[in-house]
Amino acid sequence: MSQDGFTHLDAEGRAVMVDISGKPATERVAVARGRIDIRPDVLDLIVRGEAPKGDVLAAARIAGIMASKKTSDLIPLCHPIALSSLKVFMTPDDRGLEIEVLAKTTGPTGVEMEALTAVSVCALTIYDMCKALDREMRIGDIRLVRKSGGRSGTFEAS
Repeated sequence: MSQDGFTHLDAEGRAVMVDISGKPATERVAVARGRIDIRPDVLDLIVRGEAPKGDVLAAARIAGIMASKKTSDLIPLCHPIALSSLKVFMTPDDRGLEIEVLAKTTGPTGVEMEALTAVSVCALTIYDMCKALDREMRIGDIRLVRKSGGRSGTFEAS
């Protein structure tokens, strides 16, 4: 760990992958959320499964799952982990879709990055499949809302 407390920097300030070899394997759970704001007429097509490019929600769900499994390929200092479960929920509201991902593993490091990556790629997939219908869609509010397991215990966003 560097002198300023950053775990991904060594004492000389060089980037390093954190050594987790001495950490115990525990069940770890993370929940992340985000949203994509969508025009009501386009949202209606998505929910009815009638978007021109097909079943947007199914494609986004699969994309999120696939992306979560590739997180360590995308985030340079992230450890590859074996996911035991990943579930994607997309709920329509009056502004668009709320996306929630529940990720689980048993191991020496958490699944926050996998959950956040899945939310991000779900939203990007929705955008990609619907951009011809609504170029003003807005992706945002991506955040960790809960995590448990490991030495730091449980975190709940306020």
